[in-house]
Amino acid sequence: QVQLVESGGGSVQAGGSLTLACKVSGFPYSRYYMAWFRQAPGKEREGIAGVEGDGTTTYANSVKGRFTISKDNAKNTLYLQMNSLKPEDTAMYYCAADLLRYNGGPLDESRFGYWGQGTQVTVSS
Repeated sequence: QVQLVESGGGSVQAGGSLTLACKVSGFPYSRYYMAWFRQAPGKEREGIAGVEGDGTTTYANSVKGRFTISKDNAKNTLYLQMNSLKPEDTAMYYCAADLLRYNGGPLDESRFGYWGQGTQVTVSS
């Protein structure tokens, strides 16, 4: 049974930091493309960071230089370190996975078949 379970969300002031975690089970995690998406109220879901099986990462311009995606294969856990948080980072954050080849460009949510339930991040000014 495939499971992705996010944790680490919460409320923080602008300029602060949070680290999200996504514990995965039920599939060969190390081979899958893993990603973080977020969705703010009234907005479309946005792919913000992705990591390939070999560790190659990609970031949306909106978070580049502030967020870091990483994974611990031994713990089957994906992370998102978020620094210099801004009020516009407020959203529900989701981890996603699938066995796909990333070919560049924006992360496409339609290509991901496995999703977590989400964790809320709220940044106050």
